[in-house]
Amino acid sequence: MGRWDLEIVELSKTFGAVTAVDRVSFAMSEPQMIGVIGRSGAGKSTLLRMINRLTPASGGRIVVEGRNVLELRGREMREWQRLCAMIFQQFNLVPRLDVVTNVMLGRLNGHGAFKSLFAMFDRGQIEDALAALDRLGIADRALQRAETLSGGQQQRVAIARALMQRPKMILADEPIASLDPLSAEVVMKALREIRDRDGIPVICNLHTLDTARAYCDRVIGMRDGRVVFDGPSSELTPTAARDIYGAEAALDESVTSTSIGKAEAPAWGSPVVAGA
Repeated sequence: MGRWDLEIVELSKTFGAVTAVDRVSFAMSEPQMIGVIGRSGAGKSTLLRMINRLTPASGGRIVVEGRNVLELRGREMREWQRLCAMIFQQFNLVPRLDVVTNVMLGRLNGHGAFKSLFAMFDRGQIEDALAALDRLGIADRALQRAETLSGGQQQRVAIARALMQRPKMILADEPIASLDPLSAEVVMKALREIRDRDGIPVICNLHTLDTARAYCDRVIGMRDGRVVFDGPSSELTPTAARDIYGAEAALDESVTSTSIGKAEAPAWGSPVVAGA
């Protein structure tokens, strides 16, 4: 597995008088699956959107392999957004298009203007899209309209679309927040498998502590825009969780748990559930 050099230095974002992200710094020198946790409004989504350049930063640096991506403009910025694929909570699919076309839209960033306008794809791209869907257990849905799929299936289509970008990193912004526990488990296994099989780092915003512990190598806890915890998921103790969430009383993790029955270590190689 190769090296991946990412360094975030004093990254900040202000909206008027409000500081959403306050001088956040962390680094990654090898592909990891990082879970970012914290209360709503802690700055998690803003952090990911700044890394992807969807939201402009107010200060700081994001250095990838020696290059500050905050300085990129035009074509270079679009290329960075291709390499840094984003997966959203609400899927961002085109509902009336079929599944395989939605997946192939991940290649539009590499097309010329004419091809992008008419969504023209060659046979190789179609085969790549079907292979990505097959990998995620939903190749049989390729010709269905995206709007006919369940939430879990739509999120797997979004993951397949991200893979079509041939990314060097995947950012997932609350990818399971709107899913039922079974679908959430399938999606998290898919993301973890990408990190393990492809060596692609994944940074994933999460609300649930059990999910962060089960699937992530490392956890970053944010509170009021700042990093208040950064360590292995095994060190995410109840005390650490209370520091992150600012809970004065005992924190009841079961309220937000996504586990199905008794929590167990996930089996990355287990098959995905086709109906989820």
